[in-house]
Order: sequence, then C-alpha cells, then structure tokens
Amino acid sequence: MAEKSAALTGLTEAELDARHADKMKKKKAARDKILATKTEVKGLVIVHTGKGKGKSTAAFGLVFRALGNGMKVGVVQFVKGKWETGERKILEHFPDQVSMSAMGDGFTWETQDRQRDIAAAKAAWERATALILDEEHDLVLLDELNIVLRYDYLDVADIIAVLKQKPAMKHVVITGRNAKDELIDFADLVTEMEAIKHPFRSGVKAQRGIEF
Repeated sequence: MAEKSAALTGLTEAELDARHADKMKKKKAARDKILATKTEVKGLVIVHTGKGKGKSTAAFGLVFRALGNGMKVGVVQFVKGKWETGERKILEHFPDQVSMSAMGDGFTWETQDRQRDIAAAKAAWERATALILDEEHDLVLLDELNIVLRYDYLDVADIIAVLKQKPAMKHVVITGRNAKDELIDFADLVTEMEAIKHPFRSGVKAQRGIEF
C-alpha cells in the first residue's frame, strides 16, 4: 500500500484525475453488471438486533421513507406503550397512511408482573397479525418484538408461521436485541447493531430527541 501511494505522489493533478476517472468507470461497469442480475422484487422480512443503539431508530427511518413513497404503514410497539416518543407524535400527522398501536406496558423489569406482560404481548401480536395479513398496509413495524420473544411470552414458531402467510409484496420490520436464531434464519435482511460507545455508561441519561 505504501509503495502504491509513493508511486502516485509523482503524478500531476490531471494524471490523478484521469486515473481516478478510469478506476471509477471500471467500478461502475462491474457494479452495473451485478445489478443487472438482481431482478426479483418481493416483500422483505427485516430484523434489527444487537446490543447497540439504533435498532428502532433505523426501523422508523424505514417507516418515514415508506411514507414519503406514498405507502401505508402499520406500527405495533410491544414494549414502549407508555413512552411519549417523538416518532409517535410525528406519525399522528399521517392518519391516512399510518396505523399506530402502542400496546406495551413497559419493560418487564418495570412492570414486574409476568402474567400482565404475557397478556400485553399476546394482545399486541393479535393486532400485529391483522396488520401482517391484510391487503391494506405495505410495511409493518413490530417494534421490540424480539424482547417478548426473548422471554418466551410468544412462540417464535407462531410468528414465523404468520410471516409465511403475508402478502408477497409486504415488508415486515422487527426490532429488539437478542433476536431468536429461527427468526434470523427466516429473515431476508438482518442487521446487528454493535455497541462500541454509549453515553449511558458515562452517566448520561436518556434524552429527548435522541432516545425518545
């Protein structure tokens, strides 16, 4: 690498520009060749998991992107039902495009009531099932579903069985750390958020506009 850099130092700006243009031309040709083979269009099952921050944030980014494309979106929040979040306030401005269901009672360490958590999870999944199977919504976000699956409040086999029945062009996005292996294997797209640095570890609490 050092030898390559040294070889380039003797070139003029015009020569560097020409070299760059040629390199990018070849790169574009290779890229176009790859893209030409990608012809399938389908609804995706997308999973955002991992210990790092950004799983729900990225998912709501997809929600807003879908809205910008005129799509109809369904959102079910399995945990954050009581939180007054910025995204929820924004989505209230799109009643014709968004079906929002904030059904969780909070994290299980806050409720400290396993049966209550199970009942809430089952009610949220019933609503989610209706959104996944209907012909109306184009994208469905199941926010923090992985949390209730982690505690076995719902059976991952039941979730996958419903996902297999969704309309062919419907996208379903699932968030939460500790995604089940079965769900990861089934999904079309899986992203793991890696925690490298977080202000919470330095004593900074959750802040409006960042965490909620």
